[in-house]
Amino acid sequence: MKEPEFYRKKLDNGITVLFEKRQIPVIAVSTSVKFGAQYETEKIKGISHFIEHLVFKGTKNRSVTDIPKEIEGKGGILNAFTGEEITCFWNKLPSKHFELGADLSRDLVLNPLFEKEALERERKVILEEIKMYHDNPSSYVLETIKNKLYAKPFNMSIAGTLKTVAGLSREKVIELHNQIYSTNNMIFCVVGDSDWETVLSEAKKFPRINKPIKDLKIIPKNGSLVEKRKGIDQAHEVIGFHMPKLNDKNRYAAEVFDSILGNGMSSRLFQEVREKRGLCYAIKSHLEQSKDYSHEIIYTGTVKEKIKEVRKIVLAEIKKLGDLNQQDFENAKETLIGLKQISKEKCDSTMVDLLAEELGGNAETYYDYEECINDVKLKDVRELSKLSGYSFVALVPN
Repeated sequence: MKEPEFYRKKLDNGITVLFEKRQIPVIAVSTSVKFGAQYETEKIKGISHFIEHLVFKGTKNRSVTDIPKEIEGKGGILNAFTGEEITCFWNKLPSKHFELGADLSRDLVLNPLFEKEALERERKVILEEIKMYHDNPSSYVLETIKNKLYAKPFNMSIAGTLKTVAGLSREKVIELHNQIYSTNNMIFCVVGDSDWETVLSEAKKFPRINKPIKDLKIIPKNGSLVEKRKGIDQAHEVIGFHMPKLNDKNRYAAEVFDSILGNGMSSRLFQEVREKRGLCYAIKSHLEQSKDYSHEIIYTGTVKEKIKEVRKIVLAEIKKLGDLNQQDFENAKETLIGLKQISKEKCDSTMVDLLAEELGGNAETYYDYEECINDVKLKDVRELSKLSGYSFVALVPN
């Protein structure tokens, strides 16, 4: 298979530029700030997510209606997301409109107005979003397991709490934006049909602004909670445990482990808990990895009388991976490599993966994925089955 044409460079203005060239006339463009929820103190938890929403309410160059209209008018998609490490503003559109996509993403991060009335309207929107997560049982247990896996403030929701979001002043929002949204903290990532010189010329339009970001210590722990709630018919439970981080030598072993355990209908948990015993409709695992933290979570929706039984089965399946055979191990590696190849079909998926690897150290690692998965040893996956502890959360009908 032909090697992708990839470029990576840190410019004099401080910004890091990533570009993968493609022939199909579509392009994904993002400007990301290397600041997310993990850098927030307890008092301002949710401010990165708040800023992500607010920049779409108007900039010095575009109104709240102009922002989506310009991209969607060309048949494009416009969106953003806030993670623990990053706040990303991205769009995907026909590649002949690349300069528009680049200009808009640059405008969003550099020139938001934070107009007072729009800010207060959006605060109400986010408060409703937080209530929605609380009222949705599966969202709630997935938020709560994080609370049990880590100490404050990292264990709090990326969206913040009703109290913290209500307390974020316009002055604080503007102050943080001025402190953080600087080019030395930014990544300009492009995947699609353009050329390196054109991408560089857009990246050079960012002004040189240099500001430091202070790290906050992430402290892992374990804990458990069983909570009752009226008005629900299904019990929701999550098991979580810490895993190798993105820069750990066993990071790819963790991916193999996750794939065998709970990734898809052929996974051991799906076959054992749903197909063999009929104890649930939904059961799935998810591995989240970064350079600063990593954990595996296993979610199940079941009847309240069966939460202990399901937990026992899940823990037993984890333990069984200590005797993983060579054939299942090789099959899992092939699955992961295939899934990665399929995800590469979408330029925006590749863009997000490149950003994740860049945050881990170097985006070029993305292109070593197949080799790294193939280098995983059976004993390394088996070793991950020996849990030193785990967290547990269940929300059950009252």
